[in-house]
Amino acid sequence: MNRQALAVFFLVFSFGLFNPAGANAEIVEGKDYTALTKPQPVAGGDKIEVLEFFWYGCPHCYSLHPHLKTWLANIPGDVSFQYVPAILRPNWVPAAKIFYAIEALGIAGSLHDKIYDAIHRDKIDPNNESVLFDWVEKQGIDRKKFENTYQSFAVQNQVSRSTQMSRQYQLSGVPALVINGKYLTSGRMGSTPQDTIRTLDALLEKVRKEK
Repeated sequence: MNRQALAVFFLVFSFGLFNPAGANAEIVEGKDYTALTKPQPVAGGDKIEVLEFFWYGCPHCYSLHPHLKTWLANIPGDVSFQYVPAILRPNWVPAAKIFYAIEALGIAGSLHDKIYDAIHRDKIDPNNESVLFDWVEKQGIDRKKFENTYQSFAVQNQVSRSTQMSRQYQLSGVPALVINGKYLTSGRMGSTPQDTIRTLDALLEKVRKEK
């Protein structure tokens, strides 16, 4: 290796070690995450609770979803995770009803990704019930059973709970990840979905140290 190449090697190596914007940079409150002014109770028992507040119609949620799904494939053993459809506007209610309906029917695992694709790739309108129910039927789901579940009192109760939670967790947008009822990071705070996942991991470590 000649002197010039050697100099370049050490420059790159040093930059990787000491660059403050690198992957190991510490997260900053107010920039990478916020602390909730009113921490919320958690239901994870001994585990650290992570909630993802999302809206199927949100392009940022759609962009984050595959990265979050990859993260969930190797979720730490001391962490519990739950999807929560956010409701910040009245026109978000149908998407929340869709999620709670597929969850009640036990088909969220197979349809959650497909709903995102149907909205963002295939451009179906989930707020149009006729279009929605036609699409559901094409997925091999019993149309009448889905309709009854979608319109059920149980789903409406969960929608009311989502509306309440969206206020309690001080949401201003989605996607939003809440860690252990104390810390919130949003897809808007990180410049990329990868940044959001790195912040999530850093906040989990922060909670572990606080415990």
